[in-house]
Amino acid sequence: MPLSKLQFKPGINREGTNYSNEGGWFNGDKIRFRAGYAERIGGWTRVSNTQVTGTPRKIFDFVTLDSQNLLFIGTEKKVFLENAGTFNDITPIRSTVSLGSNPVNTTGGAGSGVVTVTTQAAHGAIVGDFVTLASLTTTDGITAAQLNTEHTITSVPSTTTFTITTAGSATSGSTAGGGSSGTAAFQVNVGLNTTVLGSGWGAGTWGRFTWGSAAGSLSGQTLRLFSVDNFGEDLLFNISDGTVFYWDATNGTSTRAVRLDSLTGASDVPTVVRKLLVSDVDRHIIFFGTNPVGTGILDPLLIRFGSQESLTDFTPTATNTAGDLRLSKGSEIITAVQTSRQILVYTDQSLYSMQFIGAPFTFGISLLGDNIRIAGPNTAIAVNDIVFWMGQENFYAYDGRIQTIPCSVRDYVFNDMNNQQSFKFHAGSIGSQTEIWWFYVSSGATEIDRYVVYNYGQQIWYYGTLVRTAWNDRASGLRSFPQATGADFFLYNHEDGLDDFSTGSAVAINAFIESSDFDIGDGQQFMMVNRILPDLSFSGSSTSSPSALFTVKSRDFSGNNFTESPSGSAVRTATAPVEQFTEKIDLRARGRQMSVRVENTDTGVNWRLGASRLDARPDGRR
Repeated sequence: MPLSKLQFKPGINREGTNYSNEGGWFNGDKIRFRAGYAERIGGWTRVSNTQVTGTPRKIFDFVTLDSQNLLFIGTEKKVFLENAGTFNDITPIRSTVSLGSNPVNTTGGAGSGVVTVTTQAAHGAIVGDFVTLASLTTTDGITAAQLNTEHTITSVPSTTTFTITTAGSATSGSTAGGGSSGTAAFQVNVGLNTTVLGSGWGAGTWGRFTWGSAAGSLSGQTLRLFSVDNFGEDLLFNISDGTVFYWDATNGTSTRAVRLDSLTGASDVPTVVRKLLVSDVDRHIIFFGTNPVGTGILDPLLIRFGSQESLTDFTPTATNTAGDLRLSKGSEIITAVQTSRQILVYTDQSLYSMQFIGAPFTFGISLLGDNIRIAGPNTAIAVNDIVFWMGQENFYAYDGRIQTIPCSVRDYVFNDMNNQQSFKFHAGSIGSQTEIWWFYVSSGATEIDRYVVYNYGQQIWYYGTLVRTAWNDRASGLRSFPQATGADFFLYNHEDGLDDFSTGSAVAINAFIESSDFDIGDGQQFMMVNRILPDLSFSGSSTSSPSALFTVKSRDFSGNNFTESPSGSAVRTATAPVEQFTEKIDLRARGRQMSVRVENTDTGVNWRLGASRLDARPDGRR
């Protein structure tokens, strides 16, 4: 019986049944396709063994004029600038208050480090906030050094008191002390790491979630998100639906960011902002979903922009280019994405194009489409001047016109998705592989645990499992590797090496690809498979004898469970002059329908599948 070549269409297809997708791939994890053939993805390594505080939801890379390559990292608790593996805390100070006379009380008693601190004015702190105490004196055995440092607030008994736990221990019962010149510097209030849901009318905006489902409140109930952009070498960022902050590169990475409206000359700077960006060509700072001039109340459909090349001038006059626009379709702006020609603005119902048109209007706005819904604020990305985004039921692209991207895994993805955590969804790219990655929360989970990839170069789809809370989606070439953060609070280089270094040491990445069912003569006859002649490459492997595991799965009918044959491995035996590996894998599998699975379970293995062959013969009709 002649050998049968195993060649399958590139990409994974889950739009039909396993059997109806004959000739294709049906399942996989941590694989990609190159030139039509499956291969495993690259590994990842820790940038540093230091964890950040909180779960990162936004990372952004840029370079200063003195060539510092910096990475912004925003979590629900703090803001950092990473430089060469060092994380510099630039979290803004919300307020600094005086503490008065003897403000420290060792309320925890003898042997405890718990103290209560009293402020002269209302502190505005909440549990979990960070506060830095200064100029306090030793109190009841707890030294000045143990008091005068950063602390996490553990409780808030009143508007003028809070408790902390110091590294020291009191030597007696409750004692007041600390001197008379102490101060407390409070960092911006911490946010939520997950969306807190309500239900019923008024719990959220119209159309954000499906009919009858719980909806997230706009006010303090969604997880903390950030938007960030460069103004020259300096940095602008804001907490979504909150304050805008500014970091001046000339002050160095040891200096905290400050409120933009606190800068000298600030004029009508918005104080409540959903999304910000700096227009690349015309150099305007633009705020999407913000407060009008003269009020501090958020208008979720209002766009405001400052005067050209100005950090601080947001007062429209006849002699500057500051101004505003208000959208008419939808109830709120969700996000905005910049391309070289325009800015796409997404509301909860529509898509707009915003373009610089010059005096006297500065910017013009045009409606591109109604009934355009985006999954979340971070699920759109611009690559090569094309904007790709995840909607609530489909994937889309805009290259001058709105297109629905045909998706071979659409039902698989959208039917296994926790939309109540859609603010965690985010998009990234790997330009060298022509890939757009969307990370999302699967049904039943509360944190990012899955991804789906659109390879726009090959126009195919694949997916997998991976916990990544933020991705460096700037195709700037500033860093050697794509970078991402995990729920373990580490920063990772991706496509770096072959293995999973999440634990600090090499762990094998379990990458696999599995075909749809195939048969002989439309399944009228049984097949007997005796051997596989593997065809694959182990080029780039770091282990001396890399291998990939082959498994043939069989069943008699589409509704039956699979029976797995004994698995066998293709093992590289030589690399010169031509790569050599196991000639054949002997096995015995019988059934009307067959499927093939290839995977690796060892460290240091890089494999790429070719056109393997199967020794299969008809074996009767019973």
